[in-house]
Amino acid sequence: MRNRSALMGIVVFLIALSLPLIIFSQQNRSATRVNPERAAAGRPATGKSPVTTGVIKHDLGDALAIIQANYIDGNKLDFNSVFKSSISGMLSVLDPHSTYFDPIEFASFKTEQRSEYFGIGATIGDLRDNGEVNTFIRATFQGAPASQAGLRFGDQITEIDGQSMKNKPYPEVRKLLIGPRGTKVKVTVKHLSGKTDTVEITRDAVPLPSVPEAYIVRPGVGYVAMTGGFNLTTADEFQRALSDLHKKGMNTLILDLRGNHGGLLIQAVRVADAFLKKGQSIVSQKGRIRGSSETFTAFNENPDTTPLVVLVNGESASAAEIVAGALQDHDRALIVGETTFGKGLVQYPYQLEYDSALLLTVAKYFTPSGRLIQRDYSNGGFYDYYTKGGSAGDKSAVPVGPESHTDTGRPVYGGGGISPDEVVKATGFTIAQRKLLNPIFAFSLELAGGRLQGFDKYVISDPIDYNHDIQPTDFPVTDAVFTALKAFVARNPEFKVSAEQLDRDRVFVEKQLRYELSTAAFGSTTALQIYNSDDPQIARAVDVMPRARELALAALRAQQKPL
Repeated sequence: MRNRSALMGIVVFLIALSLPLIIFSQQNRSATRVNPERAAAGRPATGKSPVTTGVIKHDLGDALAIIQANYIDGNKLDFNSVFKSSISGMLSVLDPHSTYFDPIEFASFKTEQRSEYFGIGATIGDLRDNGEVNTFIRATFQGAPASQAGLRFGDQITEIDGQSMKNKPYPEVRKLLIGPRGTKVKVTVKHLSGKTDTVEITRDAVPLPSVPEAYIVRPGVGYVAMTGGFNLTTADEFQRALSDLHKKGMNTLILDLRGNHGGLLIQAVRVADAFLKKGQSIVSQKGRIRGSSETFTAFNENPDTTPLVVLVNGESASAAEIVAGALQDHDRALIVGETTFGKGLVQYPYQLEYDSALLLTVAKYFTPSGRLIQRDYSNGGFYDYYTKGGSAGDKSAVPVGPESHTDTGRPVYGGGGISPDEVVKATGFTIAQRKLLNPIFAFSLELAGGRLQGFDKYVISDPIDYNHDIQPTDFPVTDAVFTALKAFVARNPEFKVSAEQLDRDRVFVEKQLRYELSTAAFGSTTALQIYNSDDPQIARAVDVMPRARELALAALRAQQKPL
């Protein structure tokens, strides 16, 4: 009886969700006569009759009742899965971004919006050693519970709440570490020194900053990594970073939006507003329901005039594209990198019963020049949409949509994300290099833990200096260190890496080893400076900074011309 009630609850709820779609579909149809008796029964009079709520209720009820009564595992049905898949299937015919969140997913979504999650505040990873899989602390975050408890890079997690973690992959270990705020977890670790400790950690809010790193990347050139999405604290974090960089002598700026998947619209508006003159448009959203159409304009009386280059790639989406598009259309920044993802649909969260939610597309985003940000999604399924247009697509191609023009008359195109003014391909790890990651990490544990004679200056025992800026003298990989690495790999055949492979990829090996040791000494965020030092897109951003300065001056002159 309870299952039957749950079944009908699902039916009624699906009908409620379907109503707006049904109403919309019938607003543009001429009235069709329906046999009153058949209509009352909820069945169409003919095959051409319009779909009604009665038809949906009847068909869904029949389908679910048949499944429950006849499916081979009908007595084991997971109604939450049935419920979720029914709604998801309905939404899938609309667009790629309308989605349904069950209570757990919606709670996670809200956590991301708050720029934090609840746990111990550590990054963990696997390492296979002598046929066993062990989980290690790869990094801890400043001020987080793990850091306060004394955990750090290289600690092997052996037990959680008395349960052995031997041969458990790190996703399973992670599930045991995260949990509600204020709850406690006992973690047993084996330090690099060989000492074993059990610490009780109280889970707490762990910040997920929008701006994980801001520093002077070259003399006079500031760099802000806005890679953590747009959440409740983004604009404030950005303003603090700008202020700090100006105090350090910044006269040009690189804003890195690569990998930024978007987030809160108002935060994107506030970031763009930092550089635009009062009254300049930032983004327009156009929808069909009341309140969904609106234009957002800059309100800054004293915008920052620092010459600006913005870095983007195929994973820059939504709010990140709003910022890049606004700054490009007003010629306020030069865009460098690869074509962005092309996500310009506006989702509004409708909270449902039982703490679930429906994120429904209600509008589309347009840049100041009138460009539609959203890429076409009508000719393929989800796989095609997220691969050809996203991470696996040609991110250097110019969109083929309608042409618009920036404030100085430069052509830009809509319907395919934001195309860079300067196309620069990214470099990634090769398959061969990925194979080297584990042995490099294992060797870094030997160095940092002081287990190799003659390399005392690589031993890391001081507290983590999270405010350090990487210097060329930090952990140089000398010939002696490289030779020791090759000997270490030779003693551990389970890595299946030869000395010749290390020689072929020596530049990568040196960089990755410095990254691991810098993570141990200065934290994972600071350690990224190792890779930024020869990043081709950042290097190009520095090179084209004079063009960015001239572009901004040309835009300013265009604004000052009499009408």
